[in-house]
Amino acid sequence: MNTVERPTPRPWRDLAAARHDFPALYQLVHGKPLVYLDNAASSQSPRAVHEATAQQQARDHSNVHRGVHALSERSTAAYEGARHKVRRFINAASTEEIVFTRGTTESINLVAASFGQQLKAGDEILITWMEHHSNIVPWQLLCERTGARLVVAPIHDDGSLDIRAFEQRLGARTKIVAIAHVSNALGTINPVVELTAKAHAAGAIVLVDGAQAVPHQRIDVQALDCDFYAFSGHKMFGPTGTGVLYGKRVLLAALPPYQGGGDMILTVSFERSTYNSLPYKFEAGTPNITGVVGLGAAIDYLEGIDFDAVALHEHALLEYATRRLLADVPRARVIGTAAAKASVLSFVIDGIHPHDIGTIVDRDGVAIRTGHHCAMPIMERFGVAATARASFAFYNTFDDVDRLIAGLKRAVEIFRG
Repeated sequence: MNTVERPTPRPWRDLAAARHDFPALYQLVHGKPLVYLDNAASSQSPRAVHEATAQQQARDHSNVHRGVHALSERSTAAYEGARHKVRRFINAASTEEIVFTRGTTESINLVAASFGQQLKAGDEILITWMEHHSNIVPWQLLCERTGARLVVAPIHDDGSLDIRAFEQRLGARTKIVAIAHVSNALGTINPVVELTAKAHAAGAIVLVDGAQAVPHQRIDVQALDCDFYAFSGHKMFGPTGTGVLYGKRVLLAALPPYQGGGDMILTVSFERSTYNSLPYKFEAGTPNITGVVGLGAAIDYLEGIDFDAVALHEHALLEYATRRLLADVPRARVIGTAAAKASVLSFVIDGIHPHDIGTIVDRDGVAIRTGHHCAMPIMERFGVAATARASFAFYNTFDDVDRLIAGLKRAVEIFRG
């Protein structure tokens, strides 16, 4: 029996209609209606994205920038149109500051490879204990190449960053600060404006991993004042294989290219090459044109969303799911209880491996994520091998939460018997 009273829903005005924009939500999994709660890994895409990518493939399939024929011109217009949409969406100062990549991972690797050439032995890179592997491993590789040192700021037992310890680790040797805006494994929202100001005061540049933030809140990179901001299309209702690196123009202009090849050059001879202007200097080779067009369509869709209302709805879902989990599921524990938290619920049920939890609820049509979530240091910090994770988007409902809890209770019964 549901022992937790549902809150009064506070969704944005057209929530019910918005669900119908996502065809994947209306299918049966193992004979049960799908409940999709794996949005932190990859969100579903609205019909508008499917239509945009299908048209690009069926009608306008051609390379960009290099052709004078009609199909190439249409592809170029759609591709560069998406760049303008990204610039407006995150309030960058110029499209020269918008570099298309394959995702957050490549964006971070780009900065590590290009800006990292300035580092030397004894320099320091400061990250936090809550980072995704994509914001750890590129810096480790850079340290191996340069002799720089990776420094890690700890987190509290609730999953929030230890700000005082962060400050203590900032110093004259700190050259790069790389921080998650929102933790994918805990849901913790970091105070990016405050941390960026502290890093700049110490003379460091700041890269923000925004993969988990962009789908849930308005991002204004000028207000954040970060130097680089990285995010992925597939977590913001767009296609996989698409991503963005925002970088302040003055920094991007000074950096060497990340890769060499076509389209990132102006002239090539056997003696030397000259590089293209921003942002093309960092976009070697034929890009994921169809994916970027789909990303533009996803941004168009998101521009029609009231993010303040969505945040209220997602927070209500998170609070309701947390209360029901702790009240109705025996031996359940939440991992990550920071006061500032996005719609991510990581948990364990003592005596049941998270993979078994995920398998059992999947048979009920409920999709969640289980494992270390590419954040093994977090698992080590909390003394668990893995967690189960339910992550919500604006198209989720309180009924979805109830279906999750019912599946979890069934898992407890199975292992009790």
